[in-house]
Amino acid sequence: MATTLFDKLWHEHEVMALSERESLLYIDRIFLHERTGSVALNSLLENNRVVRRRRHAFCTMDHIVDTLPGRSDDTLMPSGREFIVATRSAAHETGIQLFDIADKDQGIVHVISPELGIALPGLSLICPDSHTCTLGGLGALAWGVGSTEAEHALATSTLRVIKPRNMRVNFTGALGSGVTAKDLILYTIRSLSAAGGAGYAIEFVGPAIDALPVESRLTLCNMATELSAFTALIAPDQKVLDFCRGRRFAPEGSVWDQAAAHWQALRSDEGACFDAVRQIDTGSLKPQLSWGTSPQHCIDWDDSVPAVSDAPDEKSAMAWQRAQDYMGVTGGSQLSDYRLDAVFIGSCTNSRLSDLQLAASYLRRTGHRVAKGVKALCVPGSGQVKRAAEAEGLDDIFRSAGFEWREPGCSMCFFAGGESFGQGVRVASTTNRNFEGRQGLGVRTHIASPLTVVASACAGYLVADTSV
Repeated sequence: MATTLFDKLWHEHEVMALSERESLLYIDRIFLHERTGSVALNSLLENNRVVRRRRHAFCTMDHIVDTLPGRSDDTLMPSGREFIVATRSAAHETGIQLFDIADKDQGIVHVISPELGIALPGLSLICPDSHTCTLGGLGALAWGVGSTEAEHALATSTLRVIKPRNMRVNFTGALGSGVTAKDLILYTIRSLSAAGGAGYAIEFVGPAIDALPVESRLTLCNMATELSAFTALIAPDQKVLDFCRGRRFAPEGSVWDQAAAHWQALRSDEGACFDAVRQIDTGSLKPQLSWGTSPQHCIDWDDSVPAVSDAPDEKSAMAWQRAQDYMGVTGGSQLSDYRLDAVFIGSCTNSRLSDLQLAASYLRRTGHRVAKGVKALCVPGSGQVKRAAEAEGLDDIFRSAGFEWREPGCSMCFFAGGESFGQGVRVASTTNRNFEGRQGLGVRTHIASPLTVVASACAGYLVADTSV
């Protein structure tokens, strides 16, 4: 029987079927961070339980820790120190691998997981974070869970899961110059809606996907949660095998050979049945910009903000009006009409080396600097990314252009580290969410690709780079 990639991974990890739709799955890797990690670990300790497989459990400091140079346990977030200290203590007591603030491999969980070889094709991986689906870009079965579920998996290496349905999203056509994976996923959310993937595990396929570098695939799968999907997957190919080889926690020798042979078979069979199929033409895709307070509130960079009167129904009209009121934009206007106050390059979506190289290449090629009055931040996703970027001189390029160069972490992706851009500030951001208050009380966030964000930083208003 022809089988989808998701079904293959599900069956490989199924310990037993609990009902027609629910199974007990084996969990290969568990990753925690300091915002929720101490909750799961301390609950485990309070109940006199141990981590069943300590060498397969990991924790990092990323969400609450400051990204300012010279940082310490003392954070800008009130009570942030307590989160960090509690997580560190619990990680040490349970004996799991901790990437602490000063660790050379510290960074955002979904960035360091693939770069260290913790996430690998075919493995199941959970984390108390909704963007764990990022790792489907390697062909891993990865999804976000709650702290209680993480505790259960730590103690038993298993988890009860209701099986989602299968969706295939087929992209036809090649991506044009200056169009990135971030534009591709924003357009997908715009096309299918923020609820378009609800109840599904999505497999992304097509020539445009095959052509994407691995880090771009991670960006694409990262925002499947913005489609409300359970997870997303891309079948591993030779690019993925080359990416994974030699990573710190990747297999070696004959074990690598066995793993690689298995990974190459991880793909949907010809004729496999999907519960839903969506076709998206990417041949004429332009850089995308969000105008509202949902990732589906996107337009081509040179298009107009939609008029509320053009909304498809009353509910959408009300949502559009509220979004436009909050964002301070009006239907029919161009996003370039609005002055920018700040830009942010970072997050688990777009803080990898290739993202920083893309933004820096614009600055190097054009010689432009950040526009007067615009606050600009660049935050590498990990210590490894930061060192590699500095070895290439990217930090000097960003600093010379007027960017702050920060330490690794989630930073201004969301308002949890205690740092905010300020009430009413308009921001171009490479992050994944733009709901009200995401980057601080009253902050107006426009999400876009690193290339669009850096071009906007230099222009002082929202614009795409069309000279690539």
